[in-house]
Amino acid sequence: MADKGRFGSKIFNGIYQLKAAETLKILEPYKDVAFKLYQEYKGKLDDPSPIIKKEINLPFYNTSKYDLSRLKSDPQNIQINFDNYIQGYSDNVFDIIENFDLKKVVDKLNKKNILYKLIDKFTEVDLHPDKLSNHEMGGVYEELLRRFSEMSNEESGDHYTPRDIVQLLVSIVFEGDRKRLQSEGKKIRSIYDSCCGTGGMLTVGKKWILENIDDSLIIDLYGQELNDTTYAICKSDFLILGEDPENIKGPNLSSLSRDQFEGQKFDYMIVNPPFGISWSSDEEYILNELEDPNGRFIDKPRISDGSFLFLQHLIDKMNPSNSRIGIIFNQSPLYSGDVKSGENKIRSWIFENDLVETIIELPDEMFFNTPIQTFIWILSNNKSQERKNKVQLIDATDKFQLLRKKLNYKRKEITDNFLREILAQYKDFLDSSNSRILDIDNFKYIKVPLKTKSKKKYDKFEILPFESSLEQTLLSLKGDVDNKKFDKLSSDNQIFGYEVNFKKYFPARTDFRDSQLIIEELEQLGEKIDF
Repeated sequence: MADKGRFGSKIFNGIYQLKAAETLKILEPYKDVAFKLYQEYKGKLDDPSPIIKKEINLPFYNTSKYDLSRLKSDPQNIQINFDNYIQGYSDNVFDIIENFDLKKVVDKLNKKNILYKLIDKFTEVDLHPDKLSNHEMGGVYEELLRRFSEMSNEESGDHYTPRDIVQLLVSIVFEGDRKRLQSEGKKIRSIYDSCCGTGGMLTVGKKWILENIDDSLIIDLYGQELNDTTYAICKSDFLILGEDPENIKGPNLSSLSRDQFEGQKFDYMIVNPPFGISWSSDEEYILNELEDPNGRFIDKPRISDGSFLFLQHLIDKMNPSNSRIGIIFNQSPLYSGDVKSGENKIRSWIFENDLVETIIELPDEMFFNTPIQTFIWILSNNKSQERKNKVQLIDATDKFQLLRKKLNYKRKEITDNFLREILAQYKDFLDSSNSRILDIDNFKYIKVPLKTKSKKKYDKFEILPFESSLEQTLLSLKGDVDNKKFDKLSSDNQIFGYEVNFKKYFPARTDFRDSQLIIEELEQLGEKIDF
């Protein structure tokens, strides 16, 4: 893991303290019971954990004699007592503690005389889930993680996913499968995130299904995370929320080269992979897997951008009968790469297998640490009849509200009203000013070799839209096109590709910037000018 830096460490120390305080509040009513049971059975049983967990009806416990108030009562021995408290956790918590690198954290906090002060502050608030909702606690985590993202920026392509984007993503993924989720039959559903971070997309996805479709469904959550600290946060959240923390795999294990769910299939996958990140560290493994006809990868993209590797990984994990993927990309997967490139071969394979259901262009300036344009891709291997061999493009670039205060790069948010508008456009599946329903062939193009009168070699090319058939395409190319002669046109010297160009299908849209943003920048500039 990259060095998070001085400020990033402080942020994650704060997150851990929140987690510790939250678990303390949950465990507080059961402290004495857990302590007595542990003392009774520790010499009689190799593992008294099952008895303790069953008695207190929680998946974790703490057998130390300390809670927040007792820790606070002895400031002179705060570090020793806090270490004792940590050692009292059940075994399933130690993996989390180790990946927080907690010993170093506690040492630093104590040396700076902060450990006692933090514990003192947390005694003043009740962080029990019954008092502070998951949504409210999520807001606290979001703010801390946003600050971490701004301060550490450990990799340029790593982006914490804002909650408004997560809500839109899960709404489209699960609304598109409402009939299946409401139908009789299999009641257990699985959701997977190959880059799960702190697990927010998984838990929000499950909550959306239970609240909006069927609260009787059993939803199993699975995730893999590379970063050790976010992995620890995710596992601790799962423990607190009653999810199975063993379904979170990592850390320091890339889902591209060290898939921890090999051979496993999932009903739903919701992912925000890193944007434009090199896959050089996974290169050897991926190149080897490309030689395997049963491997996950159709082809490889350029080494500098692993976006399409993540998507191929997810496609391989689709439940053959019915699976849906929601993934967030930058612009690159829409059109990157020449026709002979790995990107085009992957994109062509995805389109020709009719996996792409919907692509939504989001407003820019939606993420905390990047202003770039982003897109939501929805893929399905069991499209409804009306969507077969078609792709819906939704232009949501104007569906935003300006934030009252800019949050680093984030100036815009998709409010509930705009979310409902986008969701309605998806459900209606109609051509409109913001929604286009297109045949798959609309995204296909042909790269035709040509020679001019002055040259005999086919060292120049013309990129033209593909017609309804190869024969019609060849017929349309006969003669002069832009004063260039096309010669020897046949199926042997055509190269086909696929690309998605939103500007082409939404010609009425302008790229003028929002006037309010310009006004804000002018005001900021005016403040810097000394008249």
